[in-house]
Amino acid sequence: MGAGVLGFDPGLLRSIAERVGTPAYVYSTNLIRAQYHALDDALQGVRHRICYSVKANGNLGVLRVLKQLGAGADIVSVGELRRALAAGFDPDGIVFSGVGKTPVEIAEAIQAGVGFINIESTSELAVVIGVATDVGTPAHVGIRVNPDVATDTHPYTKTGEKTAKFGVPFDEVAGVARRIADERSLVLRGLAMHLGSQITDVTPYQRGTAKLLELVSAIRAAGITTLEALDVGGGLGVRYHHEKAPTPKAFADAVVPGVKAAGLGLLCEPGRYLVANAGVLLTRVLYRKHAGGKEYVIVDAGMTDFVRPSHYNAHHEIIPLRDGKRDEEIVNVVGPICESGDFLALDRKLPVVAPGEVLAVLGTGAYGFVMSSTYNQRPRPPEIVVEGDRYYVARQRETLEDLTRGETAEPTTWYRT
Repeated sequence: MGAGVLGFDPGLLRSIAERVGTPAYVYSTNLIRAQYHALDDALQGVRHRICYSVKANGNLGVLRVLKQLGAGADIVSVGELRRALAAGFDPDGIVFSGVGKTPVEIAEAIQAGVGFINIESTSELAVVIGVATDVGTPAHVGIRVNPDVATDTHPYTKTGEKTAKFGVPFDEVAGVARRIADERSLVLRGLAMHLGSQITDVTPYQRGTAKLLELVSAIRAAGITTLEALDVGGGLGVRYHHEKAPTPKAFADAVVPGVKAAGLGLLCEPGRYLVANAGVLLTRVLYRKHAGGKEYVIVDAGMTDFVRPSHYNAHHEIIPLRDGKRDEEIVNVVGPICESGDFLALDRKLPVVAPGEVLAVLGTGAYGFVMSSTYNQRPRPPEIVVEGDRYYVARQRETLEDLTRGETAEPTTWYRT
């Protein structure tokens, strides 16, 4: 196993495991930068901004790197807004989507000067109008369109089909645009779509962009001239196992010509593409067990640390960090959580490993720590950021004391109805 397999120096990972302990997430800034530059270069044919999807990995150390590269941010909550602002992102480069934005979140976004608050329903539009009027500051908005475009991805991550909860139905968009244009407290800056996550074929992007451009023509025909950009959202897929990931050039070829011909700028919202394969999860083997004709490798990371295998049946490569040739075997790699669904891999061929060894679970930089929990009262792991041959702890490991912070066993204040 060499550095080219992991994208990391295995010796550095072993050092982190010994010094910081396991489980632990580790992120490479060099790999993040390489992914960003590849996409940025591919999009040079049009005015564009890459708005990093904060939900994929919101660590401030990761956000700092992307902000320095010139990225904007795609957010779905006021918590993500504050995280992006804390990392120094330009508010005008922030896109705020999500079907359940509260009036308090909308007000904070308007006051912060967020560039695009994407309207997802007519009822939400009414709330945005009211909040913007109360705040006394114009709200810069987009319309998130449900383009009714199918994608071949996991059912839980499809967001652009007709039955999805996301976005304004295609046939209602022109009317919503006219209503926005009639409001002095709103400025319509763009149209957006989001097709889903882990998309491995660029054809849906092409079809979705064409549908957005139909709406651009209709909106302009209605005399609305404020449109600046199309937000072509949907997470570019990455290779975890046998997937064929689309190239940045293929994505650009699918969307840039139409956007450029319309005289608009392009926004895109990659998350997984930028950070997934820039991260590994380090975990230590605790025990071995034979039961029911199966070989079990029990490790100290479980579904509370990394839920993708059990939630999405996702495949993530697992590599021992100890060098040396050895026999292979078929094993179930399972965690310590009291759930039968607590596993990192089932029926996986791996080199024979022993208790005490450290394993690296690959491709965990996206939707890893951000989906972790304290179920079974297990503190969440630390996050480590690697810069070349150096690293620092960007988030400390939670402590047992952290788990009860903010709770009280005895009442301090009683309330009556």
